[in-house]
Amino acid sequence: MHRIGDGGSLWVWRLLILLQFVSGILSWGKEGHFATCRIAEEYLTEDAKAAVKELLPSSAGGDLASVCSWPDEIRHSYRWRWSGPLHYVDTPDFKCNYEYCRDCHDLGGNKDRCVTGAIYNYTKQLMDFNHGCYSTVEYNLTEALMFLSHFVGDVHQPLHVGFTGDEGGNTIIVHWYGRKTNLHHVWDNMIIDSALKMFYQSDLNNMIEAIQSNITDVWFNDVSSWRNCAANQTACPDPYASESINLACKFAYKDVTPGSTLKNDYFRSRLPIVEQRLAQGGVRLAATLNRIFASGPKVTTT
Repeated sequence: MHRIGDGGSLWVWRLLILLQFVSGILSWGKEGHFATCRIAEEYLTEDAKAAVKELLPSSAGGDLASVCSWPDEIRHSYRWRWSGPLHYVDTPDFKCNYEYCRDCHDLGGNKDRCVTGAIYNYTKQLMDFNHGCYSTVEYNLTEALMFLSHFVGDVHQPLHVGFTGDEGGNTIIVHWYGRKTNLHHVWDNMIIDSALKMFYQSDLNNMIEAIQSNITDVWFNDVSSWRNCAANQTACPDPYASESINLACKFAYKDVTPGSTLKNDYFRSRLPIVEQRLAQGGVRLAATLNRIFASGPKVTTT
């Protein structure tokens, strides 16, 4: 692996910051990933809690939510550039559907290099170790846990399963109220940021508590189906991706053209979708980790 030099030029970092807004390298913002993982922590079994705590880096202090944005923080480094395509999956323009074999590849056509492929991969790494198969291939299980937790969040952001032609909304320039941005960034960050300011006293914990309340109340009858995987799979990101592209067509892309100004009507009608996707991502991440660590030897990294 190549490593980026410690003395990287200032212009390189400025370029990397600029690229965040124009080249499809965003995901749920830090707040969105924190919320997803904080929600997941509430639904972990005791076995999963113990395994997660042991696998987390010491800097996390046992808090999964604190490291759920790590894959975004490192992806700009040359060493981690390979991970960029794993944050999303592009689908054919205007088809409004997702198919793993058709869609899960990177720009070079390499198969399985997309967000759903990454979820399958990191689930398998953690499963192999937990069931005593770790001796055949050495994995960094701490990284596997952090990547898996992050990518389960990503696949629930509707425009991470957006159209190929506009890079999941990244090339659709819009105005969010008076601020110039792109459609992807609206869904990654700006809906959440606006909700925090308008409804939650700029306190993310208040937003998370409201979502958790809806999980136990408004969405209670749906939560068991959110957790389920068909055919006894440990991870099942394909239906999550299908949900996302469907929501992208119905809500993210709908009534948006380049140059549009998106204001209250768009914000208030889309916020419930964003909050439900954060809830589903958290519940499903917990369910996946619970299945991974349901049996097998005690996880240990020593």
